[in-house]
Order: sequence, then structure tokens, then C-alpha cells
Amino acid sequence: MSSIIIALDGYSSCGKSTTAKHVAKELGYAYIDTGAMYRAVTLYFIQNHISITNPYEVSKALSNIQVGFRRHHETKSNDTFLNGMNVENEIRKMYVSERVSEVSAVAEVRHAMVAQQQKMGKGKGIVMDGRDIGTVVFPEAELKIFMTADSYMRAQRRQAELLAKGEMVGLPEILANLQKRDHIDAHREESPLRQAEDALLIDTTYLTVDEQVELVVRLADERIGQAVRRREKK
Repeated sequence: MSSIIIALDGYSSCGKSTTAKHVAKELGYAYIDTGAMYRAVTLYFIQNHISITNPYEVSKALSNIQVGFRRHHETKSNDTFLNGMNVENEIRKMYVSERVSEVSAVAEVRHAMVAQQQKMGKGKGIVMDGRDIGTVVFPEAELKIFMTADSYMRAQRRQAELLAKGEMVGLPEILANLQKRDHIDAHREESPLRQAEDALLIDTTYLTVDEQVELVVRLADERIGQAVRRREKK
């Protein structure tokens, strides 16, 4: 059976990560949360007072950063590790969300993370979500999805996620944060957020998680079948 690369791009809080996790589980693929990688870098920059306008500081910091994922035995989820420390909960907090887009816009940061991501996907059989997976990281991905949703709905989803972790944040603050991140992500010079020409658009405003997963798995099955047929013709 052929394995493919599934690239899920789109705006924050559209359901990318949740959908990607479930799709990977359904297909028996590895799941790579690139957003978590940028959040981990952002956390390191905050903790170590790294100035993103100082190329020397940024370069030195990146040489000291190792981001990886390990499966949590109890939750069965992939936890994010920064230099050997589990930072899964910390990187999801609002103070990291407020800085992640500006850190992600730094060219040196993107180059370092893209190199790691491409290495992770060499053997295919992965589901990777982020902002530039189908356009920069894996432009040759067999299945590209671009996800979007109504801003207010996205803010509500983000608020529910934070509340589940014990962090109470007002809806106006979350909405403002999402809008700021959208603008930075879409207008940065390095790997801006955009829909790849061959990506399929999915609006998740009125879709449940199960419906999102079912749709992507169906599309993946079609692409896997096409890959098998191409291989058989050779």
C-alpha cells in the first residue's frame, strides 16, 4: 500500500490540528503539529529574552533548540518537547499565542523549522498541519487541504480550548489575537499563509470534527488509491 503526504494549512482555530490528529490515527500515519514547533521556539525566545530583531541572538538561540514529539502513554496524544522538556501545556497559553506569529515570521526561524519538518516527512505516511505545508514544506504533497472558518466561531472554539485548560480569557481579547495573527501570517515576507493552487478549500464553520475527519479521510483514500494505480503502471 502506498503512503502519501497530507498537508493541512489554514487559519488558527479552524480545527486543523484536531482533524489532522484524527486523520493520522484513522490512516495509521504519523502526525506532525508544526504550529507546536513554532510555539516551542516562541516559548524559548520568551524565556531567554531573545530579541527577534537581533540576527545574532536568533541564530544562536536556534542552534540551541531541539523540538520533538513523544506519545503520551495516558492520553495517547503527541506531546511537544523542547530540549527534552515537555512543554505541551505551556505552549498553548495565551502569552505564547500573543507572540507566536511574530516569531514565526522571522526568516531564520522558518528556515530552521522547515528543514526539521522536511526531514520528518521523508518517508511519507504523515499528516502535517500548519501555515505553509502545501506551499513551502511539501509542495509535492499528494493531498493539500486549506481550512478556514468564521472568525467569531474560531474565537469561540479557542476560548473553549483555553477554558478546558483552566485559562479564562475574554472573547474580545481572543478575537483580537486571532485577527492580529491572521494579518501577520498572511502578510509576512517569509512563507506567507496562502492557499496552494491545488489545495482543496474546506470551510469548517458549520462542520463537526467528525465531519471534517470523515471528509479528509475520504479524500486521502482517493489519493492513496491514485498513488497505488500510478505505481502499478510503472
